Amino acid sequence: TVELLVLSCFLGLLIAISVAFARLSSNKILKNIAFVYSYVFRGTPLLVQLWIVYFGIGSLGADNLGVLWPLFKDGWTIGLIVLTLNTGAYGSGVLRGGLVNTPKGQMEAAVACGMSWFQAMFHIMLPQAFKIAWPAYGNEVVLLMKGSALVSTITVLDLMGQTRTVFSRSYDLDVYAYSAVLYLVLAGIITLVFKFGENRMKTG
Repeated sequence: TVELLVLSCFLGLLIAISVAFARLSSNKILKNIAFVYSYVFRGTPLLVQLWIVYFGIGSLGADNLGVLWPLFKDGWTIGLIVLTLNTGAYGSGVLRGGLVNTPKGQMEAAVACGMSWFQAMFHIMLPQAFKIAWPAYGNEVVLLMKGSALVSTITVLDLMGQTRTVFSRSYDLDVYAYSAVLYLVLAGIITLVFKFGENRMKTG
């Protein structure tokens, strides 16, 4: 669970930044592609996304998927891909909100001082957007952690997958209570990490 969460958050953040830039771009093609991607993954349940990729695309097999087969041959990899794309879509909305609420005059001033658009964006705009979006992004990570339990439905032995395996052997409902406690601990750790980051940003 932790491994999937860390990897999907890291890769999803890279996608979120790219999609947020695309949605704010003056290029209509990029803007529309980014909007459709964000709309599809934010507008459909995570479980449906997992099942479409695992039981749909994954069922095509090595002959039809060719070089892409290694990405779809096991549930763990598919879980990582879907979680990454899902959090990338939600994260892009959060970051876009942060960028929109950062004064545009700072970008104009940075460009006027000789910075390129990318330099101004990464050194001036993004750090401020992260400060604005940080609390909301923390909530998204907690939601992703809870949503990651759904990968157990595609044979992944994460925390929920292991819980179901143990329950199938003992039929002891207490195992789900222990699982809930572990999820609460993970949520608490994530909340503390983001709270620490928020405090550092305030004193920055």
